[in-house]
Amino acid sequence: MPLDTIKPEQYEELLDQKIVGIKEQFAEFDIPAIDVFTSPKLSYRMRCEFRVWHEGDDLFHIMFDKETKEKVRIDHFPPASKLIDQVMKDLIDELKPNEILRRKLFQIDYLSTLSGEILVSLLYHKQLDDQWIDACKTLKAKLGSKYKIDFVGRARKQKVILDRDFVIETLSVDGKEYIYKQVENSFTQPNAVVCEHMLSWAKNAKEYKGDLLELYCGNGNFSLALADKFERVLATEISKTSVNAAQYNIKANNIENVDIIRMSAEEFTEAMNGTRTFNRLEGIDLKSYNCETIFVDPPRAGLDEETVKMVQAYPTIIYISCNPDTLHENLKELAKTHKVEKFAVFDQFPYTHHLECGVVLSKRD
Repeated sequence: MPLDTIKPEQYEELLDQKIVGIKEQFAEFDIPAIDVFTSPKLSYRMRCEFRVWHEGDDLFHIMFDKETKEKVRIDHFPPASKLIDQVMKDLIDELKPNEILRRKLFQIDYLSTLSGEILVSLLYHKQLDDQWIDACKTLKAKLGSKYKIDFVGRARKQKVILDRDFVIETLSVDGKEYIYKQVENSFTQPNAVVCEHMLSWAKNAKEYKGDLLELYCGNGNFSLALADKFERVLATEISKTSVNAAQYNIKANNIENVDIIRMSAEEFTEAMNGTRTFNRLEGIDLKSYNCETIFVDPPRAGLDEETVKMVQAYPTIIYISCNPDTLHENLKELAKTHKVEKFAVFDQFPYTHHLECGVVLSKRD
């Protein structure tokens, strides 16, 4: 993202342009008035990745211009959370004179939270030894007097965790706080304030009944917030790390009506259709669930053809999309059996062309 595109005074105008594009793109589906959820104009990104550039004694973050491929020095990054922006400067100041920690360092990743925690991943073109571990512990002790900070070191086929490789986030949804374990190098929503809007919208989009089936549940981000709207929730996720985080989050939030199974959406479709059996479903009686609502938050590629067919069997569909183009393609098929009741846009990525969408569909009579 070129920094010269970040102009808070133009935020509303740029968002309006994106909404106009969405209205035109989805006009064929007779969508209702769009619910629009804005982002903070600055300090909205809770995670950032930067390459590191060595220039003599100097050391600094860089990004590459997508068009020119030229490197851009980053000393201050307005989209980043205030916590990331503060730690960036202090960390570089500590790394510059430290030959052990800076040698062959090529990337720094930051994962921050609204709750005030931050995790820093240092990526290297060298193996990390005991000397590096001791130096990083000293760094953590120094910065730890100012921040709730943890460090992870990464090299080829190597991961070193000083204390922990996750942060604990707290999100507020309709006056209720939810605890989420967010693990390094795993997917989390990049814009926490907009994520809170998404969770609230999904909870209140309509009056739900019965049980909920969720595909692509990640760390349980939506599963937990929606749990009190349904009798039971059955959620699937393929990433082992995300499933473990979801299990942690279920316990941390004292939620008793959510079950997570480690399966891809495609595998679950096969299980539901009876074309394959899975040991992972042992102890889960799929037939005991009365799922009248299905929730999907697929990757950018959208839903595959078989999953679309499976989703169409449910009276209510909640679809969160990070790619309007694949959402549009999926709706061409879904609209044959369902009507769009609600349509929302969530501005996860201000000053870019990206726009997250939320759709609630109900089965046609």
